[in-house]
Amino acid sequence: MGIVFGDIGTSPLYVMKAITAVNPGYDAEYIIGAVSCIIWTLTLQTTLKYVLLVLRADNRGEGGILALFALLRNSPRRWLYAVAATGAAALIADGVITPAITVTSAIEGLGTIVPDIPVTGVVVAIITLIFIMQQAGTNKIGRFFGPFMQAWFVMLATLGVVCLWECPAILKAFNPWYAVKLLIASPAWFLILGAVFLCTTGAEALYSDLGHCGRRNISVSWAIVKTALVLNYLGQGAWLITHPGAAGENPFYAIMPSWFVLPGVIMATGAAIIASQALLSGSFTIFSEAMNLGFWPKIRIKYPSVEKGQLYIPAVNWTLLAGCLLTILLFRDSSRMEAAYGLAITVTMLMTTLLMAVWMRTRGVHRLLCGLFLAAFGAIEGVFFVANMFKFTHGGWYSVLMAAIIVTVMILWRNGTRRRASFIEYRPLEGSTSLISAIKDDRSIPKYASNIVFFSRSPSPELIESKLLYSIANKQPKRADHYWFVRIEYTDNPDTLEYTVETPVPGTVYCVTMRFGFRVEAKVSVYLRQIVEDLVAAGRLDLRSGYSSLRERGIAGDFRFILLHRVFSPTSNCSRADTSLMQIYERLRHIGIADSSALGLDTSVVSVETVPLIINTNPGRRIVPVQPEE
Repeated sequence: MGIVFGDIGTSPLYVMKAITAVNPGYDAEYIIGAVSCIIWTLTLQTTLKYVLLVLRADNRGEGGILALFALLRNSPRRWLYAVAATGAAALIADGVITPAITVTSAIEGLGTIVPDIPVTGVVVAIITLIFIMQQAGTNKIGRFFGPFMQAWFVMLATLGVVCLWECPAILKAFNPWYAVKLLIASPAWFLILGAVFLCTTGAEALYSDLGHCGRRNISVSWAIVKTALVLNYLGQGAWLITHPGAAGENPFYAIMPSWFVLPGVIMATGAAIIASQALLSGSFTIFSEAMNLGFWPKIRIKYPSVEKGQLYIPAVNWTLLAGCLLTILLFRDSSRMEAAYGLAITVTMLMTTLLMAVWMRTRGVHRLLCGLFLAAFGAIEGVFFVANMFKFTHGGWYSVLMAAIIVTVMILWRNGTRRRASFIEYRPLEGSTSLISAIKDDRSIPKYASNIVFFSRSPSPELIESKLLYSIANKQPKRADHYWFVRIEYTDNPDTLEYTVETPVPGTVYCVTMRFGFRVEAKVSVYLRQIVEDLVAAGRLDLRSGYSSLRERGIAGDFRFILLHRVFSPTSNCSRADTSLMQIYERLRHIGIADSSALGLDTSVVSVETVPLIINTNPGRRIVPVQPEE
């Protein structure tokens, strides 16, 4: 109730208000048609598409647009990464506005009791407190989310039922003809749809939170939640029909008895806080997945509690806070925020529809059915997108701008990472083991460490980067008892945590491949220690120090980690596009944290060596000696 339905559950705060603002001189036909649009939008978009269909596209129980992309990233359709990045960026951008509009709508209700209340100041204080609370996690306060949201939905349903009997004619809204009739007859249909769409902006959250609650729980709970929402919308519609000319009021609070307005505002504020918390948790999850899928530089992640899915990303938290505060100060009241809200999320829904159609095809669904799914929901969301585009100059530009910035970083980082990787030179490890063994046996070379750990980017354990060999043999000859080459692979399974070990030279060279799911925290030092323990137990590794004084006492050898930092060399001969991409990559790299922190290494035993990344795609001229004169 709290995690999944916080966003969509607070939509009654502002949807009907936005609809009446489109046509202040509304009549009964207009209200019935508008409520019909809401009911059938919730039915087709949320129930049919997301609850019944999209929730089935789970990645080992995990959901969300990036989890869906993880199922398709090995697809021959290379352009799918841009679709996933666009959808994720748009979801984050609209997530910046959601806390602002929900909390502002809740506090504006106090205006009926305290007309002079400084709404902006109160909202800023509440929003700031919400973001500060993230540092401690939601382990304790999360226990109250479910009971509180249950009370919230009971309140929505009760208020709706009480007002419903004032005008039973509102029940005609269940007939979709009234929705079609309104859109055909109204010249401002696009503004109406732009307002109606706000009722389903939280539908994407249902999919994103699949991993927290499971498809069955979400599906069953949605039946209860949808009933409460529809009853409340019907109640607000009935009140508006019996109170013509009330377009300036928020019908959500107007249907409350005067004695209940204050408790209603308190409930609305609590529900807005929970909705904000749910979206923040979703944003942290999106960035975590984006990092492991190669869409974003590695940034610091904290785990404030042991609850599943509980993570906290400081950089994201404070950036989103700045975005929310800017939204509040820029738009001031909820009616202006409504113009900025909804445009970006239509993009996310369109991207999810496209990825879902491709996923269905990979699962063997008939091409005709996949096309029908894509055409039907693409048309519905396309109409909503066109309707929301009319909001662009009134505030929609704000969410589009944020989404554009995020998706640009995602695409540039992913392409830069892959392009750099394509320029790295590899050699067969088998042909280099004799050199490594010779360095190990050469007593004239000072011992660098008992165990040296290198991190390899090679596509397979049989290959090794030439720069790693250069570090061992040329940069500073490094003699050790054991040489470890660690590769990290990220799998489509979100919770994978496993390893394999190959020993090209038993007792000397160990090639370790760690396989992480895209939601697994990288703690390489911890996991390598566990692997070493397994090898010692299996008799495949003698961990005792190579120094005789320490070996006699059973003291284990030391470990030293070597990280190679590849810097793009200005001497590279490559295209202007590649040069620009490499330069942008170097600037974006400063967004993230150091590789040692990203890998969870003990910084006291880590050495970083800078090596040039020289690209020679076009051979240059060769200098020639001057021939002596005869």
